[in-house]
Amino acid sequence: MSKLTLPLIAGLMAAAVAIPVPSLAAPPAPGAAPAAPGQSRDGQNRRVRIHNQTGWTMVRLQAADARSRAWQGDVVGDQVLTTGASRVATIDDGSGACTYVFRAEFSNGQALERGPINVCEIADYYLTR
Repeated sequence: MSKLTLPLIAGLMAAAVAIPVPSLAAPPAPGAAPAAPGQSRDGQNRRVRIHNQTGWTMVRLQAADARSRAWQGDVVGDQVLTTGASRVATIDDGSGACTYVFRAEFSNGQALERGPINVCEIADYYLTR
């Protein structure tokens, strides 16, 4: 929920009141990853189906712009991704970047980092050991 700030006039004194406003965006489809914090406006498709072919259960997948290495939150949502499963994720931090590094964490404590990956040029990414 975002907040809309409206002026409130009481006598001659003005103050600001924050009113919660529900998001007008449609909820994500079942099985779809949540939207990224920002959205680039260059028309590039940054939706990538992530395939887990590691033999391990993925509990988290982060992406970072390859230039800044600032990690986004979990881009596949709050569900695990078992081996052999896949999930669509939008890899977009709003910066216009296409090249990202992925970091996957697994239920066995292992972590894998892969990249650079150009998410504007691929539709599927197969994560392997």
